[in-house]
Amino acid sequence: MHRALLILLTLFAALAMAGGVWWTTLGTALTALQAKGGSDLSLAADRLRLELQRSRDLAVLLAADPGIAAAVSQPGIFDYPATRLQGFADRSGASDVLLLKGAGTVIGSASGRRGDLSDAVWMDRARQGALGVGPMPQGPVFGGRVFAHAAPTFDAQGKVSGAVAVTRDLAILERGWRGDPQAIYFTDTAGHVVVSNREELLGGPPPQIRTPIRGLDIRRTESGRYIPRDALHLELPQPTLGLTAEILLDTAPARQLAQARGLAAGAALLVLGGLLVFLWERRRVLARANQLLEVRVAERTAALTDEIRERREAEAALTRAQAELVQASKLSALGQLSAGISHELNQPLMAIRSFAQNAATFLNRGNTNAAGANLTRINDLAGRMGRIIRNLSAFARSEPQPAVETNLATAIEGALEITESRRAALAVETEVDLPDAPVLAMAGEVRMGQVLVNLIANAVDAMADSDKRRLTITLTDGPPTITVRDTGPGLTDPEAIFDPFYTTKEVGAGLGLGLSLSYGIVQGFGGDIRGRNTGQGAEFVVTLRPAEAEAAA
Repeated sequence: MHRALLILLTLFAALAMAGGVWWTTLGTALTALQAKGGSDLSLAADRLRLELQRSRDLAVLLAADPGIAAAVSQPGIFDYPATRLQGFADRSGASDVLLLKGAGTVIGSASGRRGDLSDAVWMDRARQGALGVGPMPQGPVFGGRVFAHAAPTFDAQGKVSGAVAVTRDLAILERGWRGDPQAIYFTDTAGHVVVSNREELLGGPPPQIRTPIRGLDIRRTESGRYIPRDALHLELPQPTLGLTAEILLDTAPARQLAQARGLAAGAALLVLGGLLVFLWERRRVLARANQLLEVRVAERTAALTDEIRERREAEAALTRAQAELVQASKLSALGQLSAGISHELNQPLMAIRSFAQNAATFLNRGNTNAAGANLTRINDLAGRMGRIIRNLSAFARSEPQPAVETNLATAIEGALEITESRRAALAVETEVDLPDAPVLAMAGEVRMGQVLVNLIANAVDAMADSDKRRLTITLTDGPPTITVRDTGPGLTDPEAIFDPFYTTKEVGAGLGLGLSLSYGIVQGFGGDIRGRNTGQGAEFVVTLRPAEAEAAA
């Protein structure tokens, strides 16, 4: 009787333990899934917003153009040349650029189409003098899944005369999203799916049955193999686009983890209960049971020891990978400079060969003065090649060094030599303002050169599409300060420029580590680096500790 009761109590406790562990683990796993999914959804929303931002900016820019505003406002004009608008569409990646007169009559488009868009939601906003945004109305002329930004135009009296609309084909945007692991879609105020990375969702959100768990929105769907059957649903409103970003996260891994841990906990408790029954029934084998328990503890300890060792090895591997990634960023910059460096070395080599041949000829003729002049030129050219190679080798080094007294003018000159061919390729006008007296700071010539090469290379890249390409480098003292200024488009987000992996370049053009590494190097010197917009471009200011103050300390 007592044995049966003990067995029943053990089974009940095991079930309760398994259920509690399952419920706790499921809640924890779903909370972690919610956090990760929220991050993924925010990134997807940012990606769509940035893609469409170009259309908005172009619409605002064209609406402010005096010629376009005059054409829309002038009575009697109902045909604007499509060729002028086609160039704007091609350069911005827009599917169409439309000029609308009055309530919404199309008087010109890059595609040559005409029609009446007065019923468009975004046109209502434009007629009120605000920026309109939303999908293009479906129809025989303007069909397909197209998203539009419309900026109002004003006549001489300041009244709304029409609008400029820039459209983007959402199907083209979706092509690059098909491989995303999560099912993400954007719905309008009516609940219609406007854009998604799953074709199954384009017809509208799938039929869903809500089964909330611990306050989370869990939904069951039946929409094919690429849509999770049991999914955690999250949404993020995008008021600037008039859309809501939504994501369906597969809860199967969380359920499997909770089930596995629940079963493991229940099984562990059953084992413990069975052991207690066994001890209660067979006290004579207590020593053997203790030995078995010790063996199990030893196995578990060994397993934990192995796990700790594996985690330490993983941390060491991560540290090595981070160091290799940092070095790879510098070597990537060197690769971009390799073509110019080979050109810089090839010219002196050809000149050395020519001067050597001439010197031999002059020696044969007995003209030692001319031969000596040629040998002097050869020596100068060899010195120039040596400086280029030394600067390039120093830039590639990865070993850290303590801050020492450094002549900042020498670091600037070395960085200019490394980037000379790159600046020449883009015809960048370079102005360097160095004081007559040396400016000494606590830094390192090699690592300071790396910071300057990165700032100069970023400035040159930023001015690639600018009509005026002017690079200004200024060195001042009290405290030692280096200012690098360009005439590019400026900084998009000055607060995030020093974050690791932040970059505005195209994929494959950079790792986004250059400014982060430069920030770390300057901070290591005890200095400071800041970036801001000047209104005519970007400006970076590097401030270092004076060498005299360090020596006095």
